[in-house]
Amino acid sequence: MRGISSVPTYVVMQPTTLCNLDCAYCYLPFRAADKRMPVEVARAVATSIDGWARDGRFSVVWHGGEPLAAGREHLAALLDPFGPGVEHHVQTNATLIDDAWCDFFQTHDVRVSVSVDGPPERNGERVTRGGKPAYDRILRGIETLRRRDIPFSALCVVSDPRPGAATELYDYFLGLGCDVLGINVEEQEGVNTRANGHAAADVTAFWAELVTAWRADPRIHLREVEWSLRYVGAVLDGTADDLLPRQLDPIPTVAHDGSVVLLSPELAGFSDPRYGDFTSGNVLTTPLGEILAGAASTPWIAEFLRGVEACRAACPYFGFCGGAHAANRYFEQGRFDTTETDHCRNSKIRLLEGVLDHARDHEPSAVR
Repeated sequence: MRGISSVPTYVVMQPTTLCNLDCAYCYLPFRAADKRMPVEVARAVATSIDGWARDGRFSVVWHGGEPLAAGREHLAALLDPFGPGVEHHVQTNATLIDDAWCDFFQTHDVRVSVSVDGPPERNGERVTRGGKPAYDRILRGIETLRRRDIPFSALCVVSDPRPGAATELYDYFLGLGCDVLGINVEEQEGVNTRANGHAAADVTAFWAELVTAWRADPRIHLREVEWSLRYVGAVLDGTADDLLPRQLDPIPTVAHDGSVVLLSPELAGFSDPRYGDFTSGNVLTTPLGEILAGAASTPWIAEFLRGVEACRAACPYFGFCGGAHAANRYFEQGRFDTTETDHCRNSKIRLLEGVLDHARDHEPSAVR
């Protein structure tokens, strides 16, 4: 895996910067402002990705702020320019979901992912702008999805990964009714400056416990664990080189104003004394394909690619993760050409070690 692909597998779109919650770990810098994406931005992106969608599955992920805060009418106008080959996803806190939004999801065939961190006592970081717990409002939205038989994924942020938490979380999400579960250990990035270093033994045990809980009742697709097991199985089969793509996915994030940030959505809205802002262009003036074709010449991206090569040379886990994420390098260490970060320790190294610990403690077939 070398360099950056000129064709992404998905695009992240910001319909509005506004979020109606004020989560303590949120990285977004402008979530109190309602800056909405003009329809012209969506048209420009749709024109660029039509060809990619014809060649296979292509996704647009609507991610804010809170995307539903843009309103149904405006979000429908943003969806309208995209052709039938595009699969739309929305990442939402669920607090605004009602029957009218469920009608919207069904009419526009939008796939829904809900941000929720587990039972009420684990949702203390997710609060309203008035500082009140948001859990009841989140659950009300989820219950509406369930009543309307709309499948949904869940995304859970874990601020303190340690033994005992994983089984509780997995049991909760089994009862919640989601189809897919993603686990994000809290990251130091954007405006969230809280350190995310944890004891290695605790994080490894958390992941091992999560594997055990999942294998006891694997009704949910568990994103991180299933990917880890595929990797371990491929290593044993001698096919691990086939798992990672030949080039990095550019992950273009199109901000509300059409500006494009590559590789890490979390860099949008920030700037650096050496590099200025992290945008690589604007779709209102330059087609997205052209922006992607020139990605490697962007100075900060060139620095990041040097960091990826440093990871390749030094890290035995490189085949699993393909190099630390750009935003984590920058917000933790102030540069892009560094190597190991707390994020990759928590969510890559300890994850894989936890999966292997589970396998060693159970039967060898657990890694197949």
